Amino acid sequence: METVSEILAARLQTAFDRVAPGADPVLRPSERADFQANGALALARALGRAPRDLAQEICAHLDLAGVAEVELAGAGFLNVTLSAGFLDERLRALAGDARLGVRPADPVRTVVIDYSAPNVAKEMHVGHLRSTVIGDALARVERLVGNRVIARNHVGDWGTPFGMLIEHLIDQGEDAGSAELAVGDLTAFYQDARAAFDADEAFRERSRARVVALQAGDPETRRLWRLLVDQSVAYFSEVYARLGVTLRSEDIRGESSYNDDLAGVVADLDALGLLVDSDGARCVFPPGFANRDGEPLPLIVQKRDGGFGYAATDLAAVRDRVTRLGADTMLYVVGTPQAQHFSMVFAVARLAGWLPDAVRCEHVAFGNVLGADHKMLKTRSGGTVKLIDLLDEAIARADQALVERGATGDEASRRALAEQIARAAIKYADLSTERQRDYVFDLERMVAFEGDTGPYLQYAHTRVRSILRRAGATTVAPPARFALDEPAERALGRALLDWPDALAATRASAQPHRLCGYLFSLAQAFTAFYEACAVLGAPEPVRTQRLALCDLTARTLAQGLDTLGIEAPERM
Repeated sequence: METVSEILAARLQTAFDRVAPGADPVLRPSERADFQANGALALARALGRAPRDLAQEICAHLDLAGVAEVELAGAGFLNVTLSAGFLDERLRALAGDARLGVRPADPVRTVVIDYSAPNVAKEMHVGHLRSTVIGDALARVERLVGNRVIARNHVGDWGTPFGMLIEHLIDQGEDAGSAELAVGDLTAFYQDARAAFDADEAFRERSRARVVALQAGDPETRRLWRLLVDQSVAYFSEVYARLGVTLRSEDIRGESSYNDDLAGVVADLDALGLLVDSDGARCVFPPGFANRDGEPLPLIVQKRDGGFGYAATDLAAVRDRVTRLGADTMLYVVGTPQAQHFSMVFAVARLAGWLPDAVRCEHVAFGNVLGADHKMLKTRSGGTVKLIDLLDEAIARADQALVERGATGDEASRRALAEQIARAAIKYADLSTERQRDYVFDLERMVAFEGDTGPYLQYAHTRVRSILRRAGATTVAPPARFALDEPAERALGRALLDWPDALAATRASAQPHRLCGYLFSLAQAFTAFYEACAVLGAPEPVRTQRLALCDLTARTLAQGLDTLGIEAPERM
C-alpha cells in the first residue's frame, strides 16, 4: 500500500506541475503540522515571483479532499495536517497488514553485500564490529523487502603471511597447532609465527618457499592451508552466532577464491588498452584521480615482482559478482580509509565494462570505534580489543543491571536475557551513530535502560506486551474506528504510519541510524501515550482502539528491532 508521504507527494506534485512542470514540492515532516511543503520558495525565486502568491496559486490546484487540510504560512510554506478520517483509514489498513505497510520489492533485485572480512588465523577485534553489524543490518533490510541478498565475507585467506603460518604449524606439530587454533587462541598463534619469522632467517626462507608452493598448488601445502582456514572459519562462526549475525560459513569468499582469475583480469585489461607500465608495475590510470602533486594516480593491478595486490582481487570480485551472481546492487561495507581504493576499483571496472551503469555499486563507508580518550579503542595494555571480550563484558553488565532491577526467574533465564540485552546494547550503539562518524564505546551508557539505547527499545517493547497480556489479548483485530481524540493518541498513530517511510529512507541511504532514530521516536511516542491515556481502564470502544494501537506499536518495534539484528524480548 502507498505510504502517507507518497500519497501527499503525488497530490502536491500534481498541483505544482500545473504551475511549473517538474518543480519539487519539497515535502518534509513538520513540528507545526504533520508535514510541510517548502517548494514554493525555491520555485518563486526561479520564476521571479512572490513566494506567497505562488503558494496560493498552487493551493488553488491542490486536491487533498478527505486526506488533509492545508494552511498557507509565512512567506509561502504549505502546512499539511492529516484529517481524522484519513488517519483512521490508514491505521486500520496498517493494523490488518502482516507486513505493516512494507511493500515487497518489485522487481526483486539481487543485492550483494560485502561485509565483516576478518583475517584467517587472527581473532576478530573491535575493528571488525562496525562492518559486521552495519552490513548485517543492511542485509536484513533488503531481505525484509524481499530482495535476493547474497552476503560475501571477503576474508583475508591468501598471500605472504600464510607461508609463515603454515611453517609455524609444521614446527608445532599439526595436532598441537590445530588444538591451539581450535580453542580460539588465534592471536597467540599468529604472534608466535611472526616472532619466529622475524628472528630466524632459516624460518623466513622456509616461509617464502612455502608461499611459492601454496600459489603453485602444492597438495600438501594446500591441505595445511585449508586446515588453518577451516579452524578460523569455525571461530568466525562462533563469534557471529554470539553476536546474532546472519553470516554463514557458506558466505565466505576469501581472497583465495579469486586467485585463479587474476591473470585473466590483467590480460583482459591489457587487451582493452587500459594497462600502463609504471616503474615495472602494471597499472590503470582512471580519469579523475591524482596525488597531492596533481599527478595521475595509478591503480596497481600487478606489482613489479609479478604478484597481485588487492586491486586485482577486488576487480576479479566485481566481475564475478556482476557476471556470475547477477548483482543489481553491490554494497561494500568497509572503513572510510578505503574510500579512494574502492572509488578507483569501481572506476576501472566501469572503464573495462565489467560494471555496467545499471548496476548500483556503493562503498558504504564508516568511522572508527573510540575509547573514552577519543582515540582508537584499545585494551589497558595497548592491545587490540577482541569482539568476544567486548560481548562478555556487556553480558556481565547487563546481568548485573537485571539483578539490580529485581529480575525474576532462574539464573539460566536471566543469563539468556542478559545476552539479548548485551547484543542490543552493542549493536544499537553502533547502528544509531551516523555511520561516517566515529563514536565512543561506553558500555555503561550502552546497557542503560533509559535514553537512546538498545535496552530502552527492548524495554519499551516488553511494556507494550505486558499491557496486552494483562488485557488477555494475544492478537488484536483492527477496530471499527480509530478516533484518536487525545493529542498523545494521535501522535502515536502518526508515528506508526511513518514506519514504511523510515525503512525506505534507510534502504535508499544505506544509513541504519535512520531506522534507529525512527524506533526511538516511536518508543517515546508510546511512552507519552501511555502516560497520558488510560488503556485497560478506558471505556469501550476507546479501550479496544487503544489496545489496537498498543498491538501495532509492539509489532512495529519487534519488526524494526529484528531488522537491526536485535531481539525483542517478551519480558524483562
